[in-house]
Amino acid sequence: MDAKKVFAPVTNLKGVGTKTAAALGSLGIYSIYDLLFYFPFRYDELQTIPLDQIMDGQKVMLKGIVATAAFVSRFGYKKSRLSFKIRIDHDVVMVNFFNQPWLKDKVEVGQEVAIYGKYNLAKQSLSGFKFVATKENDSGMAPIYSVNRHLRQKKLLELINLALTDFLPEVDDVVPADLQQKYRLLSEQDLVQQMHHPKNGHEAERARRSAIFREFFIFEMELTRLTAHNEHNRGIAKHYDLKEIARLTAMLPFDLSADQKHVINEIFADIHSSRQMERLLQGDVGSGKTIVAIYAIYAAITGGFQAALMVPTEILASQHFKKIDELLRPLGVRTALLTGATKTLERREIYQELTDGTINVVIGTHALIQPSVIFKSLGLVIIDEQHRFGVTQRRSLINKGNVPDVLAMTATPIPRTLALTVYGDMTLSEIRHLPAGRKQIISSWKTSSQMAEVYRLMQEQLAAGFQIYAVTPLITESEALDLKNAEELYAKLNHDFPTQEVALLHGQMTSPQKDEIMTAFAAGEIDILVATSVIEVGVDVANANMMVIYNADRFGMSQLHQLRGRIGRGQTQSYCVFLADPKTATGKARMQAVAATTDGFKLAEEDLKMRGEGDLFGKAQSGLPEFQVGNVVNNYETLVVAQQEAKKLVKNDPELQLQTHETLKQVLEYKQLQQERT
Repeated sequence: MDAKKVFAPVTNLKGVGTKTAAALGSLGIYSIYDLLFYFPFRYDELQTIPLDQIMDGQKVMLKGIVATAAFVSRFGYKKSRLSFKIRIDHDVVMVNFFNQPWLKDKVEVGQEVAIYGKYNLAKQSLSGFKFVATKENDSGMAPIYSVNRHLRQKKLLELINLALTDFLPEVDDVVPADLQQKYRLLSEQDLVQQMHHPKNGHEAERARRSAIFREFFIFEMELTRLTAHNEHNRGIAKHYDLKEIARLTAMLPFDLSADQKHVINEIFADIHSSRQMERLLQGDVGSGKTIVAIYAIYAAITGGFQAALMVPTEILASQHFKKIDELLRPLGVRTALLTGATKTLERREIYQELTDGTINVVIGTHALIQPSVIFKSLGLVIIDEQHRFGVTQRRSLINKGNVPDVLAMTATPIPRTLALTVYGDMTLSEIRHLPAGRKQIISSWKTSSQMAEVYRLMQEQLAAGFQIYAVTPLITESEALDLKNAEELYAKLNHDFPTQEVALLHGQMTSPQKDEIMTAFAAGEIDILVATSVIEVGVDVANANMMVIYNADRFGMSQLHQLRGRIGRGQTQSYCVFLADPKTATGKARMQAVAATTDGFKLAEEDLKMRGEGDLFGKAQSGLPEFQVGNVVNNYETLVVAQQEAKKLVKNDPELQLQTHETLKQVLEYKQLQQERT
């Protein structure tokens, strides 16, 4: 592979300037390589069917000779219909294209064309979707790509075809020849060509099979090499003070659960060893991961080191800070909070005290990875909701210490076998059971026709002095629509509950505004808090014992579970109502499943069975790596095989020095640069 050519920027492609490059960049395409390996997510099958076999309304492709000149008629503002007839053997079919007048210049009498569209049996006419001169149509399968408003399908396909013509010969095999032969995989060039332009469904499936293995193999190679590197990563043994830790235990107002004790012992063993800890802690919402983190922090501090806890939101950072400061201050620990909202003077003071070691533990958001943050002796890094941070962000914080121990935490559980395969570089710990004394949240799925019943339960809880969350979906495509949804619900609840204090919390508010509202809610000054899923992670108000989630079917199952985890924090009975009117059987099954169990691990299993990994927890919520063609659930066996082969290869050639592994090495290096870019 000529790396210089294939990994060159897209601007090296004829006709691609800075504007088109920016549009491609919005799809994650920066180089010729990215363009070649940006595969279709489906195909329109353009197989011709005889006219007498076509059903009314069927989507088909018809091939014929243009019999009449194209004529454009206009009606209404910017509305037009382009019409012409094609002859198919002895039959004539009228073809109409709506609002595509520019096609007129492409239609020539006597020309052989292929038209893909919807057939009207009574009128013997075709409403066209796609026009192809047959000399351009080298395939019966039209590729359909994921695009956005910055780049159209047609333009993307043109660029991909240009890259195929000019650069496909430069592509070499990433998967070694012996593995290609062993698993009957296509060569790299055949794979790329057939993924973009398969001649039929069988060829598309064969190319996809090879592409899935290739994608998993590259991922597992990255993971295996990282694991091998970590095994040689000598850490620093921390000799923590057990007497001091016993003081912490004596101060706790509750007993640790068996799961918490087990996980704390696993972490302590890692901290005490001379090998760097790389541990992932999975625990359901409300399972008590924070207290485990506090034990790890205090152990590192008693061993003479500093600790840092990075979380995704300022609300969660503030909450963790209060809890940790409250528990560790009496033990002489200096705790600091560092977020985007921290005032300049206070920020400078924190920078200074981290550098001189006065601050023992800092809790913060992305603000922790700024160059100005310098530690005297960072020995422990904890990353909460670790999938919310990119690899580079996590690494930036870790690199501020001298091989510090790393504990990643997530309340988004995935099945253990899957976790071991996709987090092969980390040791896995789990908290499976909730702390003693917690009552199970009573969950129910209600449709909009049962709203009166929901309101009765809300009135009962408010009358008893409890508080309520009313959650409206976050629609990431439109922040304006998010706000509109939230504001409409806020106005409605204000009207329907006139004697109650109703407040609104959404992602477009400033940090001080959010803090002010959450402080008032925690103090009991707000009865009903209308919120978007900004409250999904970390908000902890014991007196809020009811949640109503509107349009619940717009959330992923685990996201619903995360939201539900914001209640049930006290000793009283809590209630969660999922309001939804799903139209599909799958949508109904999802609502039934999330209402039937409060076990996040079980829910994850159910969601995987129902929907696969793609929609596991809504967009970017799963913590699973994003694959373009592979699905870690549906293609799990391929993932396992790819992992096994990657381990064998790294064992035999750890530095990829063999000539046969040169292309693989180049691709892995490029992928590393790609990760750093994002």
